[in-house]
Amino acid sequence: MKASPFILIGCAAALFLSCGSKEDFSKTVSPPQKVKIEKVQASPVEDTYEAMGTVRSKTISVMSSKVLGRIVSIPVREGDRVKAGQLLVEIDNREMKAQLEKSRAGLREAQYALDEIEKAIRGGEAEKKAADARLELASSTLDRYKGLFERRSVSSQEFDEVQTKNTAAKADADQTLERLQALIAKKNQIIARIDQAKADTANAEAFLSHARILSPIDGIVTTKPADIGQMAAPGTPLLSVEDEGHYRLEALVEESRIGRIRLGDPVSVSLDALSQKPMPGQVSEIVPALDPASRSYVIKIDLRTPDSSTPFRSGLFGKARFSTGNKQVLTVPVQSVLERGQLTFVYVVDPAKIAHMRLIQTGKPYGDRVEVLSGLSEGDQVIVEPLSAVKDGAAVEPGESS
Repeated sequence: MKASPFILIGCAAALFLSCGSKEDFSKTVSPPQKVKIEKVQASPVEDTYEAMGTVRSKTISVMSSKVLGRIVSIPVREGDRVKAGQLLVEIDNREMKAQLEKSRAGLREAQYALDEIEKAIRGGEAEKKAADARLELASSTLDRYKGLFERRSVSSQEFDEVQTKNTAAKADADQTLERLQALIAKKNQIIARIDQAKADTANAEAFLSHARILSPIDGIVTTKPADIGQMAAPGTPLLSVEDEGHYRLEALVEESRIGRIRLGDPVSVSLDALSQKPMPGQVSEIVPALDPASRSYVIKIDLRTPDSSTPFRSGLFGKARFSTGNKQVLTVPVQSVLERGQLTFVYVVDPAKIAHMRLIQTGKPYGDRVEVLSGLSEGDQVIVEPLSAVKDGAAVEPGESS
């Protein structure tokens, strides 16, 4: 029986397809991709702790008035740079000047009274000397007359006259002494009045000086809530001046971390607003009181920059990175880590030299390496390069490990 031409054509087509499929299969089988791998192992890295904080000037002076009065002049504005001793605010001082003049007048009056009493005292001292001399003469005369009277050389009348003169001289000397003592007491009173007048004058001068508020430091005016015409009251802030030369970052550190931080420790500080590289700092103060709300301590870090023109300002947000020792972590090269959407993975080579995609969770970066928190174990072999030709399940030919 003859074969059907359709059957012959079918067999020929089947033979052709079978030959073609073998040829295509031989073409798809490619040799293993040569890759560079690295063995995962734990290595020591610097353990750091990052804390947030705010930049503040080391010295901030809030100016307020010590007297009640109307503001008549404020010759500065926010942003002005001022020198120590420069006038910042002036308050109406007319009443203060009047009080000062009154005190000075009282002082002049007391000093004039002192001059007069000193003249009177000098006169009293002269009178006392004369009275003492008369008393001495009368006493010696009485003593002489006593001997004469005993020998009956003088009469009783003459003796009585001498005795009376001695008594009068003694009374005169006593009165002169009393008058001198009264003058001295009055002088002491006048001296006390002078001391009081001097104190009143000094107080009035100090009171008058409070009408001119001067800058205590070199710095920049940061706030000026007061205006001309307002009433200045004691304790009410008028303006603030901060020192531009010394700034520090006040960072909040958790109570669990405070035991690892010491005075003088170096700190790396980053200020986002300045967009600069991290700058060096040093722990200058650890506030011992714990904030019960945040359960944290305030750490004050002195900022040091080689460029004095760095525009520090109070209120800038900053980050402080503290070094707290070393720790052992698993790290891999940054270039070996791939990301697709929300997935982070590496390619791991098994003992059969097959690449497998492994999901991982990364941690802190350390230069050109990154910490692996989960997904890898010590001893795993990850592919470093090239990654573009590697696929999950593909055979690879590992090169020398780095």
